[in-house]
Amino acid sequence: MNHGHGGELLVRLLSEAGADTAFGVVSVHNLPLVEAVARHSRFVPVRHEAAAVNAADGYARASGGLGVAITSTGTGAGNAAGALVEALTAGSRVLHVTGQIDSEFLGSGRGVIHETRDQIGMLTAISKHAATVTSVETAEETLRAAIRHALSVPSGPASVEWPIDLQYSRHEFRPGSLEPAPIPPPDAAVLAEAAELLAAARRPVFWLGGGATGARDEVRALAERFGAAVFTSNSGRGTVPENHELVVGNFAAHEQSARLLADADLLVSIGTHFRSNETKHYHLALPERHLQIDVDAEALGRVYPATVGVRGDAATVLAGLSTVEANTEPGWRDRVIETRKAVRDKLNEAIGPYAEICAALREGLPAESVIARDVTIPSSQWGNRLLDIHDPRTNVFPAGGGIGQGLATGIGAALATPDAPTVVMVGDGGLAVHLGELCTLAQERPWLALVVFNDGGYGVLRNMQDHHRGQRAGVDLFTPDFARLAQSLDLPHTLVSKPGQFADALAKAVAQHGPSVIEVDVTALPATPRPFVPPVPVPES
Repeated sequence: MNHGHGGELLVRLLSEAGADTAFGVVSVHNLPLVEAVARHSRFVPVRHEAAAVNAADGYARASGGLGVAITSTGTGAGNAAGALVEALTAGSRVLHVTGQIDSEFLGSGRGVIHETRDQIGMLTAISKHAATVTSVETAEETLRAAIRHALSVPSGPASVEWPIDLQYSRHEFRPGSLEPAPIPPPDAAVLAEAAELLAAARRPVFWLGGGATGARDEVRALAERFGAAVFTSNSGRGTVPENHELVVGNFAAHEQSARLLADADLLVSIGTHFRSNETKHYHLALPERHLQIDVDAEALGRVYPATVGVRGDAATVLAGLSTVEANTEPGWRDRVIETRKAVRDKLNEAIGPYAEICAALREGLPAESVIARDVTIPSSQWGNRLLDIHDPRTNVFPAGGGIGQGLATGIGAALATPDAPTVVMVGDGGLAVHLGELCTLAQERPWLALVVFNDGGYGVLRNMQDHHRGQRAGVDLFTPDFARLAQSLDLPHTLVSKPGQFADALAKAVAQHGPSVIEVDVTALPATPRPFVPPVPVPES
């Protein structure tokens, strides 16, 4: 077939891109698109447009391919905005196709249903790329360009708004390309400077961000040859499996890491943004000699000065450094291993009864299981650090720090990886943000265990207020009866209210080979020895 309406065109291009699933909310302004996807592949009807983008984001992260979200114009596109900010922050390969009113009425301000002012301006601000389909003749290339932008490194969400009359119009399909833009090779002279800097290192440390995940073999080989400490951002977790003895992990800001970092004589950073919450709000002391590798030239030296900054694909750059001989100081490797153990011992001590939950999660799941985490105390305190990640595609979390995105993102990840169980860690407050997606979970029935840590509100912010202000506002919430809620949706439910119960609850959930809910009653478990207070600066009043 070389012709059809816009929905048929979209399906054809998604097939070329290897995408067989789309998430969305049906509307009068996207009906041809939804119907075509449902007819030829899989359309997942979520309950909110933000969840559509979150699910597409999770699908993209877990699969390594393209995630697709379809929303309506106006309010529908606006609802998707927060999730697009998350996808942009995380650099997720998401194609967001949203409707638009009839092309003849665009910009007229006459009040057409779903009309909004400057929708493309909003999409431009929160997407890596945004464009409008302006005619039948340009529709195919507009969509192809958006897919290329989403897939090109540094990747990110691409949004296309599509007037409904042009969606229904007849299109002639033409051959074209979806190949992402090529990455320029690293400058040979700069690479030589990098090799010289690396060769002189006696006590090296690595810092891996999301840009390192595509160079897993190269990173591991270099770290092992140099006996380097491997720190990571949250996004870089799993680049080297976290059970490796050199992986200190997402603990750079931990007090036990300070001495090692102070004595290191070279920092090799790969594809990281040095985010504020991972660098003590940019006050973390790091080695002065800094070899920075990033595909984005603007990232070089942006946060910490770079002695040598190499622009290029991480795998290519590290391959160019693979012949550099190591001159590591005797005993450095042992100090790295000692630091790795020290930070974990200290955190295990700090979380008390949750240490056994953390251990049970890792022991009860295969290495290929996605562990999706919303913003909640267990995620922020230990899930983002202590819970070992073996493959970066299994590490799904809100890079932008927004609460409430965990369940939808986890559903997308679970549908992308049906051969292994997915676990989603949420708090009761975060789950309430998109409680309707429990209906999506019940309807689509992926192999997913939803672990709800129920403390009756926003625990992270409650701890902040208790610590800094001594008074609470907006953090104590009415919470539903999750057992009855799960029963109403035909979802198995297990309550964990005592130490020692979680491992059996997880085993029971995994054995379902479908959706289930584990509720952890935080108020019934012993309190942690040290309450978690997020590392966010709060001025003294």
